[in-house]
Amino acid sequence: MLDLKLEDIDGILVRYNVALEKEMTPDEAAEELYPKDELIYPIAKAIYEGEEDDVVDGLKAAITAGKNPIDLINDALMVGMGVVSQLYDEGIIFLPNVMMSADAMLNGIEYCKSQTTEVPTPRGNVVCHVAEGDVHDIGKNIVVALLRAAGYNVTDLGRDVPVDEVIEAVTKEKPLMLTGTALMTTTMYAFKEINDKLLEKGIKLPFACGGGAVNQDFVAQYDLGVYGEEASDAVKIADAIVAGTKDIAALREEFHKH
Repeated sequence: MLDLKLEDIDGILVRYNVALEKEMTPDEAAEELYPKDELIYPIAKAIYEGEEDDVVDGLKAAITAGKNPIDLINDALMVGMGVVSQLYDEGIIFLPNVMMSADAMLNGIEYCKSQTTEVPTPRGNVVCHVAEGDVHDIGKNIVVALLRAAGYNVTDLGRDVPVDEVIEAVTKEKPLMLTGTALMTTTMYAFKEINDKLLEKGIKLPFACGGGAVNQDFVAQYDLGVYGEEASDAVKIADAIVAGTKDIAALREEFHKH
């Protein structure tokens, strides 16, 4: 039998260059994803870094060079946020990074809007709320920020929202999706009540639910429910709806763990 010592094995690995390569840093991973356009690149990089002033500086330079401010929302700001979303999905960066980037992007959107009389067309409307009786709104705030950063118009109802107020907002705003978060098990049952009242009115829209108290088995019990384990799932569900997946069963098939 071949008798190899640990130092021999290490030597072989080095000699034949099969030692594990060093993993890329988050900054290096982002660098590979940035657009190559010299005007768009600094904007996308500033979004990733969460540097609001640098985002505006990049937008100013692009607008001075002839870029349309509204076009820059999709062509630069959304592109930069897309880099952030991809790295987050891959576990390379984490939620605080995403939130900083979202803030920088929203600031960039406001700047673009201030530079023109054009009005950007939102990708769609979403109504968000925290369940009645629940005052824990951190999760909802993250959902709202990520949706807005992805180009959605969000009606934020806040926390501890009465069921009838949610129904009224959905009836008025006609959103493509409703979201609800609940941290307390005693409050999540409001989601079932919302579901039933919407159906009574003949309103069938995806109702994306999540939060510390909520699990997939509970959400799957009511007809409109689609479970989102992470805050970022709200954006993915909304994107799927915009792309044409409006059937709730199809959304469950895509987003629920089986």
